[in-house]
Amino acid sequence: MNLPRIGTEQWVSRSAFTRTCPPRKQRIPDATARLLHGLAVWWLTLALPVSSLRADSTNLFFTAFERAEGYDTNYTLIGQNGWLGTGTGGNGLVPDFFPGEGQQAYIGYWPPLQTNETETIIWRPLNFNPAAAGLPLVEFSVLMSVEDSSAANGQYDNFQWQIYNDRTNRLFTLDFDNYHLDISYRLDGTNDWVVTPVKFTNGVPERLVITMDFAANRWSATYGGRLVATNQPITTTGLPLTLGEIDLVWAYYDPNRPGDNYLLFDNFRVTARAAQDRPRLLLLERTNGGHVWLRLLGQPGVRYVIESTPTLVQPTWLPLRTNSSGDGVLDFIDTTAVHAPARFYRARVSP
Repeated sequence: MNLPRIGTEQWVSRSAFTRTCPPRKQRIPDATARLLHGLAVWWLTLALPVSSLRADSTNLFFTAFERAEGYDTNYTLIGQNGWLGTGTGGNGLVPDFFPGEGQQAYIGYWPPLQTNETETIIWRPLNFNPAAAGLPLVEFSVLMSVEDSSAANGQYDNFQWQIYNDRTNRLFTLDFDNYHLDISYRLDGTNDWVVTPVKFTNGVPERLVITMDFAANRWSATYGGRLVATNQPITTTGLPLTLGEIDLVWAYYDPNRPGDNYLLFDNFRVTARAAQDRPRLLLLERTNGGHVWLRLLGQPGVRYVIESTPTLVQPTWLPLRTNSSGDGVLDFIDTTAVHAPARFYRARVSP
């Protein structure tokens, strides 16, 4: 399917930021990425049910980009329903590229109208202060797919999600490299890109979920349920911990010859909720060797005990680890689960 070259609404300028495409073959591997590379994922759904959107969440912003919401496929996304942007590269809306999902938004495909550009950026202002609102746990999710360039074009660009605070300071970035088909991230205060073991496939829609704990200054991300990054600092330089906007960037790898690749996205959602009183366990990984990697999300400074049992029928809970964490996040690898046919876990406050 070809995207239409559509009419443009008014382009909105903003102050300049430093956004550069990551140099290919020069990024550094993350230590966690090296550990996880090549390991099989095995989810213990009975032991550790995970809910990404809780009933007590507050909806900060949601759109499915439907006509009923006022989105018109005859115009660019920039200029519609509060969406802003800079650059003159392709963006807009199309129908039924994701089966059963109605209209989708996109960025990319048709080249910029000006030759001196290096990227096109779109965003929807949020201007939310999680701490002041008492809702420090923020989750961003979006259904997305990177569509490849045509053989005739043969150019491959980068698509990035960038998190900004309300002072237009960039906090961190996730990059989808359409040349290597991998995902990397960059923190503020550094120009180093950390490559992760997670790959994506052109033309396959998957859900990106970024969870941010503004009270603990930590973020994690999954793509299609696969762990991309975990327990990373939102800011390494002491920037204000607020959520100003989530930018989507089309970074042309060669500004003189941008690709006709593009990123489709839908069901753009941002929610926030209060800090949880009860500890929550997440299963991050089970290795080929049978080790189970758990993450406990609790309160800073509180001592927790992680326990296990082989059955939920008259269970006998045995302690595995007791510890506290300065930011409330505690990782634990259960090396004793190698030969266990089944194992269930729980966490509780240690007396």
